[in-house]
Amino acid sequence: MRRARTGAGRVQLGKPSSNLFRFGDRDTGRGAHRLDTSALDGVLAVDPGGAAARSAGGAPVSTAEVQGMATYETIVAATLPHGLMPLVVPQLKTITLGGAVTGLGVESTSFRHGLPHESVREMDVLTPAGELLHVTPDGEHADLFAAFPNSYGTLGYAVRLVIELQPVRPFVRLTHRRYPTATAVAGGISELAGSGADFLDGVVFGADEQYLTTGEFVDAPMPGARVSDYTGQEIFYRSLQRRPVDHLTVHDFIWRWDPDWFWCSRAFGVQHPLVRRFWPRRYRRSDVYRRLVALDQRFGASNRVRSALGGTAEEMVVQDVEIPVERLAEFLEFFHTEVGIAPVWLCPMRLRGERAWPLYPMEPGRLYVNVGFWSSVPERPGDRWAHNRLVEAAVADLGGHKSLYSTVHYDEDEFWAHYNGAAYRAVKERYDPDGRAPDLYRKVTGR
Repeated sequence: MRRARTGAGRVQLGKPSSNLFRFGDRDTGRGAHRLDTSALDGVLAVDPGGAAARSAGGAPVSTAEVQGMATYETIVAATLPHGLMPLVVPQLKTITLGGAVTGLGVESTSFRHGLPHESVREMDVLTPAGELLHVTPDGEHADLFAAFPNSYGTLGYAVRLVIELQPVRPFVRLTHRRYPTATAVAGGISELAGSGADFLDGVVFGADEQYLTTGEFVDAPMPGARVSDYTGQEIFYRSLQRRPVDHLTVHDFIWRWDPDWFWCSRAFGVQHPLVRRFWPRRYRRSDVYRRLVALDQRFGASNRVRSALGGTAEEMVVQDVEIPVERLAEFLEFFHTEVGIAPVWLCPMRLRGERAWPLYPMEPGRLYVNVGFWSSVPERPGDRWAHNRLVEAAVADLGGHKSLYSTVHYDEDEFWAHYNGAAYRAVKERYDPDGRAPDLYRKVTGR
């Protein structure tokens, strides 16, 4: 159906929070009419018995009907009491379901269940043209369903989605394995991705210290084992170096990275024992840290301080990239040499099924590794984004892909070559013929 609208100007989602890392002059929203979606933030229903959904083989599938602005924190709170969770829960609490589907999300179940959009069975999408469409994989708007992932709101906004859920058990037992080289950790990923583990991810502390973590659902900890709590004084990522085996409640496991934003809380001193003791626990959250970064980027405070002290301005290098597992060692060698940020997150992933997704053309059946790095390095004189450009070039050379939630520096022709410009333009013309939303290149580059 078509919804009434006024004027013919640009439109943009009016979100109260964001997990994007594009600030200041990269914002394309100036002058756009902001759509108030603040009320679309709930879980409408949970169907734990699979009464409304069936698999291709006819088995019941547990699902949740969720509004697009619902955060994963809200979704998990609604599904865990039923002994269920989404197939993939991105690692930060305030990522929204709509954001993870129109962007990309990844977590330690992604080697088994792919990306969040692959568990969507249907959705209602408000297009920039003002139409509210019911979108399914095989229906009238199958082209929009396929192109929606990695479109970042430029083809419309999901206001309601039905997603598949998986059963959980009360605890997760973690096993941390250390690897001495990038080649060894890549081999470990290939081996463990074929195991019966429920979860798999890892951390690179340096070229000679890498860990892979497998997680298994269990009903209770091993006899005599403690259940860890990383919402207090202890820090999760440091436990990989100290505890070969660990146990968490399923709730705390899902959100294990959020209290310290992986390891990025150290930039605010929160990992110092004294600061941590007095930093209120309710403010040890990724969204709090992200707001602090946004303020710093808006006013350039940290670089002003560095300049006043005679230091060098720093380039923010915040990216997630997908590298084929057989090229991972090459990428890590490049990264240690040319960028030098540590730690680095590793998250194995492969598409859930045989279906390909046109705007993020990964090969079905192929194992990739998401490499996440989030810090800053000294700027190179005369090139504010030198390190980010190096990363983009290396990813392309190794047959990988780069997520678009942060800064993007490809020129336009190269961008569309990587992100299937022909497929995008066909869908854009159908669902936004007047260009009320920016196209994807303009949206993610600010150009």
